[in-house]
This record gives sequence, structure tokens and C-alpha cells, in this order.
Amino acid sequence: MTPTPVVLFICQHNAGRSQLGAALLELDGGERFTAASAGLSPADEVNPAVAASLRELDVDITARTPRAVTAADLDDADLVVLMKPGLRLPAPVRGELLEWSFPNPESWDAEAVRPLRDAVRARIAGELLG
Repeated sequence: MTPTPVVLFICQHNAGRSQLGAALLELDGGERFTAASAGLSPADEVNPAVAASLRELDVDITARTPRAVTAADLDDADLVVLMKPGLRLPAPVRGELLEWSFPNPESWDAEAVRPLRDAVRARIAGELLG
């Protein structure tokens, strides 16, 4: 039996873009993948606007806590998705590396996050679930 591939989404604060990526892969990818997320300098909490946009899809991430990416995370992941190109990681990536470019929703409201959420979902569908 082949193990489920681990997909690690990374952004700066692990509060917005990477949380969106992991939650949407969990939603749309089902059991085909193990989704995780982390950041380089984690925020204190998940972005409330991002959480609200996901609640519209019946996904609740309010209990998740942003965390720092570790060398072990990068070694364990089969695929690392940088939600911002050029992020400086703490160690080499063992698996495949994708660099996507999405804006930081740090100061956005839920209405402004919806197009970002939909763009991340479309990218996941096209490149990971295709």
C-alpha cells in the first residue's frame, strides 16, 4: 500500500494563505493527501477573515494555531507549496517544491478574502487534484 502523500503549505505567518491551502486540500482532496501548513514567523492566531471565508464552505479552522515550519516538516513533505515565492526555508526540501504567488490577506475582511480563497482552490484543483 502506498502511503498518502504529505503536502505542506507554507507562508510567512501561517495565518492566511497556507491555512487556506491546507484546508482546501483537505476539503477537495479527501483522503488522497495529508495536508499540513506552517510559516516562517507564525502569527498568534489564524486570520479571522480567512477562517470566515472557509466557514462559508463549512470548513472550520478557528481552533488551528499557526506554527513554525521545521526541518523535519520539510524532510517529511512529499510536496512543499510556497504560497509566496522566494521564502527562505530553514532547511532543504526533500520532495517536490512549488512556488505559487498569492497576496497576503493580513488586513483583509472576509469579502476581500473570497476571491483569494477561490483562486487557491482553483490552483489546487488544477495542479494537485487534476
